[in-house]
Amino acid sequence: MTAEFERYLALSGGVGGAKLALGLSRSLGTGQLTVLVNTGDDFEHLGLRICPDLDSLIYALSGLSNQAVGWGQRDETWQCLDALAKLGGENWFRLGDRDLATHILRSEWLRAGQNLTEVTTKLCAALEIQTEVLPMSNDPVATEIICQSGQSLSFQHYFVRERCEPPIQDVRFKGIDQAALNPKAAALLGGPSPLDGVIICPSNPFVSVRPILDLDQMARRLIEHKAPVVAVSPIVSGLAIKGPAAKMMQEMQLPQSALGVAEYYVNHYPKVLDGFVLDVQDEHSASDIERLGLKVLVTNTMMHSLEDRCQLAENVLSFCREIA
Repeated sequence: MTAEFERYLALSGGVGGAKLALGLSRSLGTGQLTVLVNTGDDFEHLGLRICPDLDSLIYALSGLSNQAVGWGQRDETWQCLDALAKLGGENWFRLGDRDLATHILRSEWLRAGQNLTEVTTKLCAALEIQTEVLPMSNDPVATEIICQSGQSLSFQHYFVRERCEPPIQDVRFKGIDQAALNPKAAALLGGPSPLDGVIICPSNPFVSVRPILDLDQMARRLIEHKAPVVAVSPIVSGLAIKGPAAKMMQEMQLPQSALGVAEYYVNHYPKVLDGFVLDVQDEHSASDIERLGLKVLVTNTMMHSLEDRCQLAENVLSFCREIA
């Protein structure tokens, strides 16, 4: 456990970020961790507001997550989806019976006038989650994949319906210029009590982390805040631990490596990062990353078990303290 006065902010996407966030929540006490979550993946489906990354965080922190597939709830059933398909409805997005309860309540509360932060807080309270989980914004932002064919796909259509098959050219975020950073996150970065560190979880740099950093001058806020900012690589030995990050890098002609991730952050967000965490399998890249001006931690970043998640969290927190 850390000293009571320490306070950290984690930036996260879905499955990979949720794993480290769970470890951080176990290493830090109540009130010491806030997780700011990408909402660019959110979309309307079957009349419901679906927030995949937020739900991955909530289910992981509450112990409800399906460890076998990395998304949704454990012990899930699919009777509603099966009945929907029988009636001719869309069933490409897998909504389990237990999972539907989350989306139904969220949608009802949003329609009643509550914002996404208020709704997320209520869901966390109902599941007895002590960690503060915040959507990056209460305003809608929609991730769009620009394919090499010229076609534009909403993220879930690309990721789930098309199974990441279309080669991509770029990513854009509809509505991001009008969206405001979550007020609670803005207060953390601009308040009188400085953070002890900001941790960018091992999430996809292009579709999970980029929308957070591009939102409402977030990158500038991180630079001005002065807290050490550390990113954990989602790429290990040239492969993405989860999701299409490596495939995206190849198609956008970026190096498929931990070094490529570090270069992406440094080139697109100069002076934001202070440190970079890479897996022991990529230790050979440590000196090249240091030449980018970053401190480097080489450790095991493969989180197969709860013990792995907690150990990586402890190592990353110690790394933040060393940099500070």
